[in-house]
Amino acid sequence: MAAKDPDHKTVAENRKARHEYFIEQVFEAGISLTGTEVKSLRLGHANIAESYASPEDKGLMLLNSYIPEYKMAGPFFQHTPRRPRRLLLKAREIHKLQIAIDREGMTLIPLEIYFNAKGRAKLKLGLAKGKKLHDRRADAAKRDWQRDKARLMRGDKNG
Repeated sequence: MAAKDPDHKTVAENRKARHEYFIEQVFEAGISLTGTEVKSLRLGHANIAESYASPEDKGLMLLNSYIPEYKMAGPFFQHTPRRPRRLLLKAREIHKLQIAIDREGMTLIPLEIYFNAKGRAKLKLGLAKGKKLHDRRADAAKRDWQRDKARLMRGDKNG
């Protein structure tokens, strides 16, 4: 396992994404956020498990992500927790992603929200293709075999 980057602070992670999808390519995108959303993210509050990205209005939008309200701010300054958020990518990358979604039937899945070394909120997006049930079963069998093989190589008496 690789060493953790001290400048990379993970806020939210979509753990089910690699189980349910084949991740073909990974992109890093900025997120357009309001002040209270950033403060809530810095506290480590967010959920991207049910969210996805979609091309809209010559750009990409992150839909159905949940960033709760920041309780320390007054009611006037609050944001809507499930509002669509604009993703910041270069025009060439957006065009490439739109083609992959339209022609090849792929999906944009958020994998992780984190803060980079400069303190900016970033989103790791995966260009993915959905797994069928038999693919998931094959992956589970392969993972179980790797675990059993490691146990046999170690010489565990209990396994």
